[in-house]
Amino acid sequence: MARILVVDDDEGVRTFLAEALEADGHDVRQASDVAAAVRRLDAESFHVLVTDLRMPGADGMTLVRRARAEQPELEIIVLTAHGTVETAIEAMKLGAFDYLQKPLEGPDALRLVVARAVERRMLRDRREESEREAGTPGRLTWGDPAMRSVEDSLRKVARTDATVLLLGESGVGKEVAARAVHAWSERAAGPFVAVNCAALAETLLESELFGHEKGAFTGASARRRGRIELAEGGTFFLDEVAELRPELQAKLLRVLQERHFERVGGTQSIAANVRWIAATNRDLRAQMQAGRFRDDLYHRLAVFPVRLPPLRERRSDILPLAEELLARVGHDLGRRPPRLGAAARERLLAAPWPGNVRELANALERAVILAEGDEIGPEHLVLEPADAAPVATPDGVRSLADLEREAIERALAAVGGNRKEAAERLGIGLRTLYDKLKRYRLE
Repeated sequence: MARILVVDDDEGVRTFLAEALEADGHDVRQASDVAAAVRRLDAESFHVLVTDLRMPGADGMTLVRRARAEQPELEIIVLTAHGTVETAIEAMKLGAFDYLQKPLEGPDALRLVVARAVERRMLRDRREESEREAGTPGRLTWGDPAMRSVEDSLRKVARTDATVLLLGESGVGKEVAARAVHAWSERAAGPFVAVNCAALAETLLESELFGHEKGAFTGASARRRGRIELAEGGTFFLDEVAELRPELQAKLLRVLQERHFERVGGTQSIAANVRWIAATNRDLRAQMQAGRFRDDLYHRLAVFPVRLPPLRERRSDILPLAEELLARVGHDLGRRPPRLGAAARERLLAAPWPGNVRELANALERAVILAEGDEIGPEHLVLEPADAAPVATPDGVRSLADLEREAIERALAAVGGNRKEAAERLGIGLRTLYDKLKRYRLE
């Protein structure tokens, strides 16, 4: 999820805040005063800062001003005691995202505000990325037969309002395909709203999807529109739909059937005027047989199922895709990227790419960093897991648990500790990854 710094001189409060956010999957660091927080900010990057305003020594406003000046992209949430709301308002004038009054009644209000702050940060990051790539038109294929038939199917269904189910391994580009369907449709002028069912905590997902009324639960201090409502007239993309818990599956089924829904805690019926696209890297038929996914919901989503082939099945797309990805890396680094040498091209074509397009992009970015000259050679392409040296045991046999733990460690290392990307690379849900991190004590 997100990297968060919590600053409070009260150890009990600080621990409570950190544990509440860690339960939602966030990577949380703590600081007991402004000086410690400044050291943390100098050494690490964070998405969100949660800070008390009254602390011994330098106060929280000093930290807010410094963080805003040095890291303007940082989302800031301030904690203020009753009677000092004016100070919180001053902080918001400096650019703080929101404030919460102490004592907090429970963790829900904190989790909700942090989720919104993370959402705003991610939306801004995506917008900036889109602006950087504005000159490069997105495309699904460079002519590979396996992918050309997929593009033809998506162009045809885009002209209708039929619900699309995108199937395929992690990293094949399901969101790219969903955005293409939106762009080719009559709803292209409307919003494209995406929700990753594995990226939001279960306690927040229902409110994020449907919105909520004031007082619907602790922390719901005002009415809030949900993502489905925000997608009015456009396309709603539900990624990793297999991760929905059973109660939400039932509610989603009702929306798909009736095209209406109610906000959490509300009774007013709201029209769901959206085009539905769902995606998953799981075998939904196996999930149904195991009782983890509703048959009726599957048939509502799979009106027009489309399988996106893995990269190893569309090899004639690999080199032109690699050239485009290299151009993006060079753009981000502000310099011309090195060219692909003949041997490097051969290795790209021969690699199995279990992580698909995402793995290819990561391999090329590493290669640009490693290559000191004007050409990328095969020695610069560090691929996974084929290049990982095997670990011998006395009898030559390793347990499945050892192999699973090692795979998780490699995936986390490859994506710089980003748990969401590691889960996608491993082909498992985010909540499943958290369970395994606890089991193997990798937290």
